[in-house]
Amino acid sequence: MDPTPATMMTNVKSTHPKFQIQAVDFLHIPRHRRLQTLAVTIWGFMVPICTGTFFMLCSFPVLWPLIIIYSLWAYTYDMSPRTGGRPKAWFRNLAFWRRFAEYYPQHLVKCQDLPADRPYVFGYHPHGIIGMGAFATFATESTGFSKAYPGIRPHLLTLTTNFHIPIYRDILLALGVCSVSKKSCSNILSQGPGSSITIVVGGAAESLSAHPGTADLTLLKRLGFIKIAIQHGADLVPVFAFGENDVFEQRKLKNDKGTTIYKLQKGFQALFGFTLPLFHGRGLFTYNFGLLPFRHPIISVIGRPIHVTKNPQPTKNEVEAIQRLYIEELMRVWNTYKDVYAPERTRELVLVA
Repeated sequence: MDPTPATMMTNVKSTHPKFQIQAVDFLHIPRHRRLQTLAVTIWGFMVPICTGTFFMLCSFPVLWPLIIIYSLWAYTYDMSPRTGGRPKAWFRNLAFWRRFAEYYPQHLVKCQDLPADRPYVFGYHPHGIIGMGAFATFATESTGFSKAYPGIRPHLLTLTTNFHIPIYRDILLALGVCSVSKKSCSNILSQGPGSSITIVVGGAAESLSAHPGTADLTLLKRLGFIKIAIQHGADLVPVFAFGENDVFEQRKLKNDKGTTIYKLQKGFQALFGFTLPLFHGRGLFTYNFGLLPFRHPIISVIGRPIHVTKNPQPTKNEVEAIQRLYIEELMRVWNTYKDVYAPERTRELVLVA
């Protein structure tokens, strides 16, 4: 099959200006674009929205018994973040998520069918600033994952700290999002054929390299996800999201690794598990400065699977051999689609430690 839908993308050029502030003309914006922007704005500020709502509810004494029960259950007894979440098909199919994906827009390109007779580990690249493509593709049905791969149950993995935020944690669980801990990976992959996890391999370190027109992947020393796949006999599937690095602008620092800002960012990462890139996007009232992502297409190309033979105790040589096959397929995806979906790239894909 030819996985390149010519009608899907006729222009992958970013439309955001860089050299002057341009105000949004609300009077002439179509209704569907307003709804798309609203969806992205709400989701972008969902953490403070959920946190504020929780503390507002705490201001009503009549609700305290319910809040205490909820807190005890969520933070003591609920093991869902480590056992597959509580995914709800109707919630993953909400029109809200379709509006979210249409904003960029986001699309999924399938290279090959994946039989639902085995578990899978999807490796997502690049991380970008936030990982918008990973969320839309694997945590919602806005790009049609379940239709493309029937029988496969996707679970996007994220930091455990996200499940410490009240209400927000329940939204993530309803989308099937789970913790990225080793225990969580093992629990999900042990659920039998069709179970799958998606790991944004580059993590926080890679987000500091997320610049438009580039694809610097922190991958060469990332062997943990491959080892987990071998231990559970899960086929590995590389995913490359063209455009993920283009939806935000990040400040470029001269000699990044030697700057005080870089050292502070790495220290923050070591302490909290994530970092804070100095980035900006567009705003509600201007097109080229704010915290909303730019309207730039994100195309998630899901590659061919690397078959893995189960081995509970794989050797280092075995893990490295599978890694070479994984990188080979990832490079094939890049070389096949880069001229279609990344014509404005400033350099080729780079693998770093």
